[in-house]
Amino acid sequence: MENDVDIQYRNGDIWKRKMNKQQNPLIVQGDMTLLVEVHSPLYEEVRDHLARFAELLKSPEHIHTYKITPLSIWNASAAGYLFDEMIATLQNYAKYEVPPHVLHEIKEYAGRYGQVKLVRSEEEGFFLLQTSQQYLAEELAHHKELKGYFTDRLDDITFRIPLAFRGKLKIELIKTGWPAEDLIGYVSGEKLPLQLRSTTSSGLPFSIRDYQKTASEIFYAGGGEKGGSGVIVLPCGAGKTVVAISVMAKYQVSVLILTTSVSAVRQWKREILDKLDIDEEMVGEYSGHCKEIRPITISTYQIITYRKNQEEEFTHFQLFQGRDWGLIVYDEVHVLPAPIFQITAEIQSRRRLGLTATLVREDGRESDVFALIGPKKYDVPWKVLEKQSWIAKAVCYEVRTPLPKHQRMEYAIADARSKFRIASENSEKLHVIRSILQRHSGKQTLIIGQYIEQLESLAKIMDLPLINGKTPQKKRDAIFHDFRCCKFPVLIVSKVANFALDLPDAEIAIQISGTYGSRQEEAQRLGRILRPKQGENQAHFYTIVSRDTTEVEFARNRQLFLTEQGYAYEIMDHVE
Repeated sequence: MENDVDIQYRNGDIWKRKMNKQQNPLIVQGDMTLLVEVHSPLYEEVRDHLARFAELLKSPEHIHTYKITPLSIWNASAAGYLFDEMIATLQNYAKYEVPPHVLHEIKEYAGRYGQVKLVRSEEEGFFLLQTSQQYLAEELAHHKELKGYFTDRLDDITFRIPLAFRGKLKIELIKTGWPAEDLIGYVSGEKLPLQLRSTTSSGLPFSIRDYQKTASEIFYAGGGEKGGSGVIVLPCGAGKTVVAISVMAKYQVSVLILTTSVSAVRQWKREILDKLDIDEEMVGEYSGHCKEIRPITISTYQIITYRKNQEEEFTHFQLFQGRDWGLIVYDEVHVLPAPIFQITAEIQSRRRLGLTATLVREDGRESDVFALIGPKKYDVPWKVLEKQSWIAKAVCYEVRTPLPKHQRMEYAIADARSKFRIASENSEKLHVIRSILQRHSGKQTLIIGQYIEQLESLAKIMDLPLINGKTPQKKRDAIFHDFRCCKFPVLIVSKVANFALDLPDAEIAIQISGTYGSRQEEAQRLGRILRPKQGENQAHFYTIVSRDTTEVEFARNRQLFLTEQGYAYEIMDHVE
């Protein structure tokens, strides 16, 4: 039976499809889960649509499982993806009739975004919460976790609330299912003239790519209340730092940048000096090595959350008040430590820009990012940028190798935690590593792992340089510099290389162990080799796992986010 579906989109175009329903790859289930047939010719098409408003849960060989959640809908809504587009995706690609209550739920949750608004008050020290309907105001005012905030009622739909509660209230509202649209605005911040260069400090021509320009303009929103907070989601290697620099140039204010390591701090500083017309003394590093507070200050999450013991205060929190910051940038926002959420709830009057390759958090606090940093404002599927050659093409392999005989019995009697480590440190992986290095001889290669003893042993056996958490910063910087300059082709790195590390010539990554089923870690590690390259612009990502162990299942979980982005893992036997 043929089915015509016409949907009016926001750009005025008509999306018209005519197809046999039984050829469609999507099954929509009543519990808001979606099953997608991988081998359908329409798979890639439907996958790209679903990635906007659903989360991939499972990705075995033949059927992938997605889940639609309130948060996934609200992030899509905040990014401008309309609920009728979500519904059209389900109806157009569904093999069977979509359960009516699923369509109702999507419309219901999408409709909730913007029903509660936080707006500026004329009275100093307060803001106003306004609801779209009186019944909603009554519901919130009588909610157990909220009623303490709603004691000062101005009319049927308006409440006056102290500014100090701005962050905490947004967290509680999203828990009750009513995400707030924050239109209060922000303090202006200390003015700082900033100008983008047309030529980098190294003499190369420089311009903002179209998607980077779009991302920064959506965040800026003309300088009004609808801009100024939110998260930009772009693949590793796509230039999130440049987006932030573009935002900085638009606001012309002092900036505090928080990132993951001292190496990343210095990388940010190089990028800022390379692409902004600014004197070097205007950019400061606040780390364990020095405590400079300059108009643009770059620090690490580690130093900000440092304290001598659990009873002590976070002494470096004073940095948030160190200047009249006009913008705070949270790099790799998906790893934001819990104490940073605490202080961010207290500084909601500052503009906040989150940068990440994935909104996935292994601690499940995605809703806190939404409430305190802001909703997703812009994202681009990884494969779209790959097709445009802005990131390298990547081929992913999972290479399975057996445990050696002497480790099989040890594995058989071990507890679950020990089983994973035994599988991760499988000594047979050494032979696979050597084969891969031989296959890609002379290519800049990263060998990445979780366990220090494993990495130290490998470095000694293969006579290769190693960087881990114990490597002094000065030595670390020197090794990274030599690797960038191609003075040696292979570098072994621990988890320190997971985040915000610019190694543009790295073409091969060999992952020999990881943090259980961490999706964000998998994405970050692939990201280490996605910088665009000369010639074929090709990267290869290998994950070596022990066959018939828990490591295989954890590897499958790790691959979920990248599978959602369109990367397929070719399963190979070690002898191949």
